[in-house]
Amino acid sequence: MNENHLTFSIKKKVNSARAGILKLKNGIEVKTPVFMPVGTAASVKAVSQNDIEKIGYKIILANTYHIYLRPGLEIIEKFGGVKKFMSWEGALLTDSGGYQAFSLSEFTKYKDHGVEFKSHLDGSSHLFSPEKVLDIQHILGSDIVMPIDDCAPYPADEKRLKDSLKRTHDWLKESKEIWLEKKYNENQALFGIVQGGVNLKLRKESSQFAAELDLPGYALGGLSVGEKNNEFIEAMAVCDEHLPVEKPRYLMGVGSIPEILNAVYNGIDMMDCVLPTRNARNGQVFTSKGKLNLRNEKIKFSDEPIDKECLCMVCKKYSLGYIRHLHKSKELLAYHLSTYHNLYFMFQFMKNLRESIINDTFEDYRKKWIGIFKAY
Repeated sequence: MNENHLTFSIKKKVNSARAGILKLKNGIEVKTPVFMPVGTAASVKAVSQNDIEKIGYKIILANTYHIYLRPGLEIIEKFGGVKKFMSWEGALLTDSGGYQAFSLSEFTKYKDHGVEFKSHLDGSSHLFSPEKVLDIQHILGSDIVMPIDDCAPYPADEKRLKDSLKRTHDWLKESKEIWLEKKYNENQALFGIVQGGVNLKLRKESSQFAAELDLPGYALGGLSVGEKNNEFIEAMAVCDEHLPVEKPRYLMGVGSIPEILNAVYNGIDMMDCVLPTRNARNGQVFTSKGKLNLRNEKIKFSDEPIDKECLCMVCKKYSLGYIRHLHKSKELLAYHLSTYHNLYFMFQFMKNLRESIINDTFEDYRKKWIGIFKAY
């Protein structure tokens, strides 16, 4: 299916690792591999949209579940979509909200027709069906949308995984039909989600099923949920083998440096995670030497920057001793400066990763950075 609203071209390939360009209907071009900051409730925590744009990000993620509950669809529709509501001019990907409905509500029930859950805010009852989820995301106005799926927990027995696969596949088929019938395909790209846990047979089956639906792109769900590293890598490798080469692949909810490198090694183009922003608020930042705890007693007298090799506005202006003081005092500026640095670091890391593929030095780049971050 060749939709005008999204095209993907691979510029260079080294084994399974790809450097490409994702072009959206609104003229936005996203260079891949790409890390997408998470703006859960229409906001990337502790930074402004101007900050995100200044760093260089072209695409961010927002959460369907949280925005649906607050501020609610009436307000979003009045503003003309999430992007206008939050004054974001880049591209927007929204998830289905199904995982949050499962993880945030102890009263979640998976039914054949969808996911029934109670709001974690006020206990009100809701249903996320394939149609409801696409209707919500249509109002949100995102460029890339996800169908409702069933993400089995880890570990899960074979029966639970098979039940998950049947629901995910049934809902994906129904989602594609609705996406076409309601002409949502004219403005939004629907990605198919692959499940199967770490069962390689089921991962293969799910990849083949999703591929046959000929969607604009594909997402890998249910990974980085507690499985062993070798299981994580083997599951991705199976998907790489059976998903269409010419379509973009999105690994959902993954953002550590080793995970990103192993994902790209196995043909992944897009990733998202709260890790850079959440870690920053907890006083942990990424550097060219590895992770650094900004609350450490050892840096209280340091007049050096977070990272001497970093060119972000935080490293150019502020000392470690000062930023440590902000964190120890719980000053709000601490969260902003640390988050800005982490997002800048991630953007530059992904930019250099992409260039390593183009320059045929990806394997050296991968080994270098896994070595730096392997202890974390």
